Amino acid sequence: MGTVLQDISFGIRALLKKPGLTIVAILSLAIGIGANSAIFTVTNALLLSSLGYKDADRLAILWNRSPGLNIDQDWFSLGQYLDIKSENQVFDEVAVTIGGSYNFTGHGIPEHIEGAQVSSSIFSLFGVEPFRGRIFSPEEDEKGKATTVILSHGFWLRRFGGDADTIGKSLVLNDKSYTIVGVMPAEFVLNKELMPTVSGILKADILLPLTVNESDRSKRDGEDFNIFAKLKSGVSIAKAQEDMNAIAEQMKQQYPQNYPSNGGLTISVVPLLEQVVGDIRLPLYILSGAVICVLLIACANVANLLLARAATRQKEMAIRSAIGASRLRIIRQLLIESLLLSIVGGCIGLGFSYMAIKVVQIYGSANIPRLNDIEINERVLLFTIFISFLTGIIFGLVPALRATRVDLNNVLKDGGRSSSGTGSFGRGHYKLTNLLVISEVALSLVLLIAAGLLIRSYQRIEQANLGFNPRNVLSLRLSLPSTRYNTPDSVIAFYKRLDEKVKELPGIQNVASSYLLPLSSNSAGWEPTVIDGYVPKPGEDLIISTVNFIAPEYFSAMGIRLIKGRPFDERDIKGAQEVAIVNEHLAQRFWPGEEAIGKRVQRANAGTWRTVIGVVSNQKEFSLESEPPITVYYPINQFPIRSRYLVVKSSNNSTELIKAVSSTIQEIDPELPIYDVNTMEQRLSDSLAKRRFAMYLLFVFAVFALLLAIIGIYGVISYWVNQRTHEIGIRMALGAEQKDILKLVVGQAMALILIGIGVGLLGAFGLAPVLSSLLFGISATDKMTFLIISLTLAIVGLIASFLPARRAAKVAPVIALHYE
Repeated sequence: MGTVLQDISFGIRALLKKPGLTIVAILSLAIGIGANSAIFTVTNALLLSSLGYKDADRLAILWNRSPGLNIDQDWFSLGQYLDIKSENQVFDEVAVTIGGSYNFTGHGIPEHIEGAQVSSSIFSLFGVEPFRGRIFSPEEDEKGKATTVILSHGFWLRRFGGDADTIGKSLVLNDKSYTIVGVMPAEFVLNKELMPTVSGILKADILLPLTVNESDRSKRDGEDFNIFAKLKSGVSIAKAQEDMNAIAEQMKQQYPQNYPSNGGLTISVVPLLEQVVGDIRLPLYILSGAVICVLLIACANVANLLLARAATRQKEMAIRSAIGASRLRIIRQLLIESLLLSIVGGCIGLGFSYMAIKVVQIYGSANIPRLNDIEINERVLLFTIFISFLTGIIFGLVPALRATRVDLNNVLKDGGRSSSGTGSFGRGHYKLTNLLVISEVALSLVLLIAAGLLIRSYQRIEQANLGFNPRNVLSLRLSLPSTRYNTPDSVIAFYKRLDEKVKELPGIQNVASSYLLPLSSNSAGWEPTVIDGYVPKPGEDLIISTVNFIAPEYFSAMGIRLIKGRPFDERDIKGAQEVAIVNEHLAQRFWPGEEAIGKRVQRANAGTWRTVIGVVSNQKEFSLESEPPITVYYPINQFPIRSRYLVVKSSNNSTELIKAVSSTIQEIDPELPIYDVNTMEQRLSDSLAKRRFAMYLLFVFAVFALLLAIIGIYGVISYWVNQRTHEIGIRMALGAEQKDILKLVVGQAMALILIGIGVGLLGAFGLAPVLSSLLFGISATDKMTFLIISLTLAIVGLIASFLPARRAAKVAPVIALHYE
């Protein structure tokens, strides 16, 4: 133990004698270890840790999927839920839920909140007990008009101040009174990650009983419900899937009218952790690969530095060997020095990781699930310690082995130049440093190409034709309570008055309302549609289209181009001719070469033909990456929907406009809360947030890799120049000019860089299948990206090698010949 402490003390002194090398090595390792620690922290929280519920590995969510209609994630009807609950052989418990929105009034400032109706089995399924009060009883599932409510912990603190006497009090939701019977614990959060809803938004502040009776078994429409299940002990997902396949076939045989042949109904069983993690898994794996590359480049850099240092310490190693030190003892000493570097680098890297996680939590809220679970815990600390020690051994072992392979007779000769390089660049002891430089360049190129492809893909998405103009368009959402707006006329009258009042505000150009809004969280409105004159193909019983209900000025406010016909106007009201407007995609697909105006469409469940009076341009609905769907627009005045988006086109989108519109609404109805307030430009930006976040992270790692590679190239060439100063002096004394020396040094450096670029190109081509799913509008083997990145890296490498080459060319021959 005493000799180890002596080695540590000697190692610290040896590192302090070379502060420049030590600082560069520690910072390189801190970047590599810190990046790996940060990504592992996220991976640990998202992929390696359970959801925190009892028997979390047995929890699953079910999805109603129709491959023939390209529907990958659909919800269930109450009838389907009852079938699954009674017929399954694989679940211990099954629970049903549905998200909803409510106007919370009578307790301070009115607020629009999200909530969920749940069956009482949801609590035992998740294994949660109330923090205060009680949970719903099975009897409340049977009651026709339950008036009890359970609060989330956050809502209880925010609106009731954490008052323990809240239990038993009442609150008003949509003008109805409910009795508070419980408060959930803080760790139970029913949100959109856990329970994706039809509206797309959910962070349930309240829970209400969901009453389901046997009479609901015949209800096959209204597929708006989530189904959760807990697998029986020992039952696998595959076994559960077989059981659900059998139940799906039974449904199709029993209710053929509800399941068209081209629907291909399947019930999918998805582990709940997989549902929560979602599509973050692949980007996270790619980022993990990126940070491993950064760490490998950092290790290569430090290994090169230690190799250079080992060459200058050959006489020291020879003397220690001559006085009796074994090779193993010297290797141990050098490895301890390496471990000291990696441990200090790991400590600093852990600090970098902590700061990076804070940045992710501040700016990544829209992109990363389970954000609050991301923390540096014991597992992360153990990982950081492990990777620090592993890194120290990886970059320290080879230099230590090389440093102890010395020729005592040659090194101990007076005036011997054992540290000088001999031969051309790339032979002898330079082979290893050359290989490390090639590896650094190759890894850097792979990361730079990946980042370049994501950047170009992001640019293609930004340049995609939206089909609407988001500039200076303000949007917000309203939900009129049915108790006060209980007739179609009252709903129409409210929105008509609101339109008139908002139009009186300065700078307003158009005002309209709509049921759905492009790129919003509530943009999923598809339904079966019948097309006049279209003969379905064999097996095609159903056509699914996106539908929206809009006010007359909607197209003008959103900047959607009217191609032919007319928009909706004041004539299109309840009782008037039933009309519709379709987008260009629908017209071209079902009436190619024909006049769309005058054709008819029918809502499959409504049974009434509607005459097409206009055709508008296609627009992006769900995301910028997806193709515009076939879309049908209906006049909202013929469907007096209470919950709508208000769309306001103005000369500017200032904060004052938001305040003015909000004040106008409050003047008309002081009890009506507004929510989901945003500009269309911000909605556009938010829809790209996940891609932008992943792109930024990969770009940052690629830049780190490039900087480390530049440092590595510069360091190796500088070391090579220093080692061959005597040789350079001889060359210049024999007549070599400065340009010859420049050509010699830069040429040999560029040979390594070009080899590294070649290897990196092969690696980037190999990575193409993985990256392709993350790209839009660009190939994963895009030649232009590969060429630009390769040329950029070659130029940067040229500059990094030119600086030490220029210094070598300026060495005076007399000084060089006296070198050493």
